[in-house]
Amino acid sequence: MRKSIESLTVAISARSIPRILGSLLETQLTIQQLKVLSSVVVSEAATTSGLAEDFEVSLPTMSRLVDKLVKQDLIERAADDGDQRVRRLRPTELGRAVVGQILGARPELGSDVIDGLTLDELRALETGMRAVNRELQALRE
Repeated sequence: MRKSIESLTVAISARSIPRILGSLLETQLTIQQLKVLSSVVVSEAATTSGLAEDFEVSLPTMSRLVDKLVKQDLIERAADDGDQRVRRLRPTELGRAVVGQILGARPELGSDVIDGLTLDELRALETGMRAVNRELQALRE
């Protein structure tokens, strides 16, 4: 059963590539900007210096990247709750939406695909997705 699921996962991923590439090609973000934005969305409390360290680039280079994302209203700088001198980078709603559209979208689960499934198949898919979500959540804790 495990081998079958692994094979299906690879097949579905391969068939989804054209849909994923479509979203990537539509964005005006560079790959580096998308990586930084994604990191900010995931961490919700990043700093420019921390990102520079994580990405192994100089602080001025990361500052320029962050400035471009701020100008595009994808992230914002906010004072740290504990230390007013520290500026935390937080994603805006637009920033979250962009990352969700490009990286979080599951093109294999688009309405054009889902509409072709029977009610029994939809129920089975929902059960499986709930189980996977549960396990992913447990791994984060």
